[in-house]
Amino acid sequence: MPGTAVSLPTARQRTLAITFVLCASVSVGAQTLATLQGRVLDQSGAVVAGAVIRVEAKSIGFDVAVRADAEGRYTVFGIPSGEYTVTAEANGFRPERIEALNVDIGRTLVRDFRLAIGDLAETVLVRTEIPIIDRSTTTVGHVVTAETVHQIPLNGRHFMDLGQLVPGSVAPSQTGFSSRPIRGLGALAFNAAGNREEAVGFLVNGVSTNNLTFGSLIFEPPLSSIQEFKVDTSAFSAEQGHVSGAIVNIATRSGTDDVRAEAFEFVRNDALDARNFFEFTSKHPHPFKRNQFGGTLGGPIRRGRTFFFASYEGLRQRQGVDVNSLVLSDEQRAAATDPAVRRVIPLIPRANFFDADGTPRFVGSAPAVADMDRWTIDLRHNAGNKDRFQVYYGSLHRTSVEPGSQGNSIPGFGSVSHPSASILTINETHMFGAATLNEARFGRSHLTGGTFPATPLNPTNFGIGGGVTRPIGLPQMIVAGDLNFGGPGTLPMGRFDTSYVFVDTFSRASGRHTMKVGGEYRHFVNENFAEGTGVFNFPTVEAFLAGTANGFNTTLGERRSVIDQRAMGLFVQDHITLRDTVTLEIGVRYEWHVTPTERDGRFVVFDAARASLVRVGDRRGDIYQQNNRNIEPRVGVAWNLSRDGSTVLRAAYGRAVDEPGTTAVRDTAGNPPFAVPLTASGSIPLVSAIETTRPAGLAPATIDPRFRNASMQSWNVNLQRQLARELAVTLGYSGSRGRNLRISRNINQPVGGIRPFASLAASSPILPGTPLGNITQVESSGFSSYQSAWVAVTKRLSHGLQLDSSYTWSKSLDTNSLNSQGFAVQDSYDIPGQYGLSDFDARHRFVLSATYALPFTGHVLTRGWQLATIVQSQSGNPVNIVTSNSILNGVPNSVRPDVTGPIRIIGSVDRWFDPSAFVAADHFGNLRRNVVIGPGFNNTDVSLIKNARPGGRLGLQLRVDVFDVFNHPNFGPPGNIVGSPAFGKITRTRLSTGEAGSSRQIQLATRLSF
Repeated sequence: MPGTAVSLPTARQRTLAITFVLCASVSVGAQTLATLQGRVLDQSGAVVAGAVIRVEAKSIGFDVAVRADAEGRYTVFGIPSGEYTVTAEANGFRPERIEALNVDIGRTLVRDFRLAIGDLAETVLVRTEIPIIDRSTTTVGHVVTAETVHQIPLNGRHFMDLGQLVPGSVAPSQTGFSSRPIRGLGALAFNAAGNREEAVGFLVNGVSTNNLTFGSLIFEPPLSSIQEFKVDTSAFSAEQGHVSGAIVNIATRSGTDDVRAEAFEFVRNDALDARNFFEFTSKHPHPFKRNQFGGTLGGPIRRGRTFFFASYEGLRQRQGVDVNSLVLSDEQRAAATDPAVRRVIPLIPRANFFDADGTPRFVGSAPAVADMDRWTIDLRHNAGNKDRFQVYYGSLHRTSVEPGSQGNSIPGFGSVSHPSASILTINETHMFGAATLNEARFGRSHLTGGTFPATPLNPTNFGIGGGVTRPIGLPQMIVAGDLNFGGPGTLPMGRFDTSYVFVDTFSRASGRHTMKVGGEYRHFVNENFAEGTGVFNFPTVEAFLAGTANGFNTTLGERRSVIDQRAMGLFVQDHITLRDTVTLEIGVRYEWHVTPTERDGRFVVFDAARASLVRVGDRRGDIYQQNNRNIEPRVGVAWNLSRDGSTVLRAAYGRAVDEPGTTAVRDTAGNPPFAVPLTASGSIPLVSAIETTRPAGLAPATIDPRFRNASMQSWNVNLQRQLARELAVTLGYSGSRGRNLRISRNINQPVGGIRPFASLAASSPILPGTPLGNITQVESSGFSSYQSAWVAVTKRLSHGLQLDSSYTWSKSLDTNSLNSQGFAVQDSYDIPGQYGLSDFDARHRFVLSATYALPFTGHVLTRGWQLATIVQSQSGNPVNIVTSNSILNGVPNSVRPDVTGPIRIIGSVDRWFDPSAFVAADHFGNLRRNVVIGPGFNNTDVSLIKNARPGGRLGLQLRVDVFDVFNHPNFGPPGNIVGSPAFGKITRTRLSTGEAGSSRQIQLATRLSF
């Protein structure tokens, strides 16, 4: 039970947990439906008790009527996003009707009515109303409307790019994982408000769709199937849990009584593009062809009752990816002495460019392929006025060839993958009465597929002694921190993930209180397979030519695991109207993150107290302690400072926790006796690496038995002011503190040249007496802090103009910035010494998105024109300067140097900073983490759109999208390894051609609709 440490639940306990959760009502933050509330008064301010408020949208069969209570208060729950007619009427008064009230996803709208004495036949009409002020909620959130989703220019039409429009979000850092765009698919996560990318929760129609392997979105709905979405970034309500960072709530499009369809195609071709800044060897851009095409169809199955909406989107992309890599000069090729190196040199292209320092480089392209097919179907049914059902299903199949996988820098290598994903959500909404609602939800998400080396060579044919004797790929070889080829070292690998979510929320309004109680049950099954070819690190070109690495890691044998992870949560939330101008939100959430298990008992951990490898279940009950004491209070207040509701002051505080990802325990299934993980540092011959490493390099992975889930305390204060009917400005401050953040460290780091655990104990049940190398332990000793001030301006669509703009000043600090990041700390015995700027920190960020319908009328050639734009300007992300030293902590490229003078930023691609200030040393350097700041990000995308009506209901849209319209190159980070040929130099753009901000690119599109 909650608050009591237990082992893995039995079948009976699991059944009881599910039954308890479903009966108690449960929710992961499933606030997809909106709420309308307020009071009904007469012109003198007296209460109009018993007034009837009706909310209806005939096109979707929505018709709900409620009666105001004795204080004139009313609440309408369960409103899907869209446009509604709202009427308030009472005997002896003139009715007031809003003909078009725009309702956004998940919002709580406050609308008071003041009825005038008169006849029921004399209706007071309000044509259109766009609520823009949040008068009763305290969460910091931002709605991205349907107009923005479907009209602004998006390079690649990736939904996740819209997340960067939210105040507090940042462009993806160079060290991100899921936040870095995947070719053809885009990013699967983003950083917001100082949170790690794994701390963002994604809901589709109120159901969590997070992949608990890396915390990313399992299935990204096609853009054409999204109605709108909302991002909450600070101190969200107790309804929302499972993550501590941000909540992205996506509402999908539904059919109506009108049959509507569209077909579209977006075309990219290198003939219309500018070349990348680093394409030194050609006057023309590398080959690039992209076709995105698809369509939608929606309408009634039974008018007024049952509707459908289907979408399909296909992608076919062929591209020459930019390559700019260190290679060998002719003299260096001839100077190779190692026989294995001489055999692999023909795989390295010859130099065709020499930089300002005379360093030989290969500048060119490598072929990449991205094909994808996605389709969705949405079914909705109104079973009378009390019950509504929705079923949504989506499927995705993708094929890709990625030449730059895991840092590969020359043609001929990379990876091939064939993943597929699907999602199912089922929602049922039942009204028990005018002020009581229950929302029940079920979700299933599935991801399957593997990633394999693009060039499956056999290392033994090249004389490489890395332990792999089959044609699954060469080991990955990293030379001087720049030339990177072979492998990729962790491939082949793949996953089969399935997630089940049961959610229920019960809501009731009574007087000044709006209560919600609920919870959820989550079940995630993560099946993994991996083999890998290993990774060699060569500190210099000379070391490579001699075949002598200073770092080597590999895992011998195929690793398999089936990880089962479960969680449950309960919450209660009360929305209290203390008086008409003050609203209090108070709630509490409880989370139990059940310790994961492995189906076949393959978890093997290192027991430091006994210096032994122990199989979980034999001498250790759980792989780590139960995380069942997570109490998460949430409190906030909204104070209406003006009588007309145009100025609101809000403040909120909340504590939230993250459900741990399965990568925290996955690698323990690769320990002996199931596989043999090895690492070595020092002098490792390429031809006999496995013989050198095996006697003293056993490198088990483990997890701290006291591991705790990460937690975040966040708070905010903001002032929102409505300046005009559709225009508002918000000034805000947000802060947070993270504790128990996941980090990996080497608990067998040498001290004075001697490892604390020289070998496994003689009593170890597995491999007794075996010498030990690095021991990578996952633990929860990381921490973070974040402070920001921001201003946002929002103008809803009117007079043809819609605009969202924000500026954020922020500072994010942490010990490490990514959960899935392996051991990368300088000194494993000094985690506080890692505290510095987050990898994704950006001091300043400005973003603007807007659409504008040009006010031209008359002739068919002059009317129907529209402009749309996205403008982003962001200061640079930090760069961590390191040395190639592998002796101090057992891992190369992780120890920082000494700094001997002021750090001077020069700002050119040949020398971004003065390298003379950094000196490699034989000790842990005095330079702090992430001190140097890299290039900023500035990008402007513009669309010119022509809408026409060829006849009847037929609509035609022609558009030209120009990405990076000013052809401003956004540079990547400078080389960060002291003494390497690329140290301080920039050799690529932040993202490759085809992605945001790389070079000017033009896209043509056609859309036909009826």
